[in-house]
Order: sequence, then C-alpha cells, then structure tokens
Amino acid sequence: MRIAALFPPAPAISLLTAAVFAIATVAQAPQAPPQADQPAPGAAQSPPPQGAGQGSTPGGRPMRNYPPPTNLQVLPKVLTGRQVRDIMETWAGSLGVKCEFCHTADPKNVGPNGRPRMNYADDSKTDKQIARIMYTMTQQINRDTISKAMDLDKDGMGSPVTCGTCHRGHEMPEEFVIPREERRGGPGAGPGGPPPAAGTTPP
Repeated sequence: MRIAALFPPAPAISLLTAAVFAIATVAQAPQAPPQADQPAPGAAQSPPPQGAGQGSTPGGRPMRNYPPPTNLQVLPKVLTGRQVRDIMETWAGSLGVKCEFCHTADPKNVGPNGRPRMNYADDSKTDKQIARIMYTMTQQINRDTISKAMDLDKDGMGSPVTCGTCHRGHEMPEEFVIPREERRGGPGAGPGGPPPAAGTTPP
C-alpha cells in the first residue's frame, strides 16, 4: 500500500483548514447588543409613549390639541383648530403683534401658568373686527385683481397679496417714501435741480 493514499490531497487539506478557522472565529466573536430602539428577541415590547408617531413632535411629545374654532365669520368654517392657529400666527407675525392685539383675555379662565386664557370667540375688540375687514379685502384683491394680472403676466413673478404685503411686520403700515435718486453732482443735480453755479461746467 502506498503511503500517499493515507493522506488527503493538498487542496482538500487547505479547504478543511479554512473551514475550521472560520467556524472558530464565529464562535469566539462577541454578540452585538440589540439596538436601543429594537428590543432583544423574546423581550416583551412596551407600548409606544402616548402621542408618539403620528400627531407628535420630533421629540416624541404629544402635539397640543386645539379645540374646534367657534365664531368664524370670514375664515372657512371647516378649518380645524390647528389650521386656524397657524393662520393666526401668520397674521400676528405680519403685523408684529401678539394674540391680545385682537383677542380679549378671560379673567375667569386661568391657565396653568396663572395667566388668563384668551377668549377667541369674543368680538368686543375693534381690532378683531378690523382684521376681518382687512382679510376680506385681501381675498377680494387676490380674486378680482391679482389673479387677472397674474394670468396676463406669464413670467411667474407675481404673488398674492397678504397682510405682510403692506404691514411688513408693523402694527400699522409705514408710510412709503420714494427713495431720492442720487444723481451725478450730488443732491439736487440733474433735471429739476438748481442751476449750476456761475463759472462752473455742468456735468
């Protein structure tokens, strides 16, 4: 009997050695801990915190629930409390004011911070009535004028009229002063300005 027949071929030895090394490496590798947001296999999963997911803030806090609005007279009555709140924030920012500019406080309804809550349905403030008139005006301008101008102007540069178009962050729109054009020769030079001094050459 030949001695070579007692041993497997060299390629088979190499393959067997590699397989044993791989098995040993896997067996000695430490198990990775489960991810923080994934429970370990077999662990009981706790329910998500209240408000998490849809209807929550990025930090997981539940979003504030705004009650359905009442006494809407110029805004669509189908709007939700959050939609009305977002519109009010835009208006307040356009005028640089706070809620109390248009709304009255209810001393009988005190919040957790110790301050009275706003009575948004109350119409006793004149500024709230004016806000309705001004909103109606912008809607009419956009519908009857701006939309027609934008249909004719095809460059896409137009935009609807908003509270901020005139107010620019001020309670009352500031008076517009036409910028004085600076002409060569300083203020007053050019057509309509004073004549040049004697002995000088006009620019």
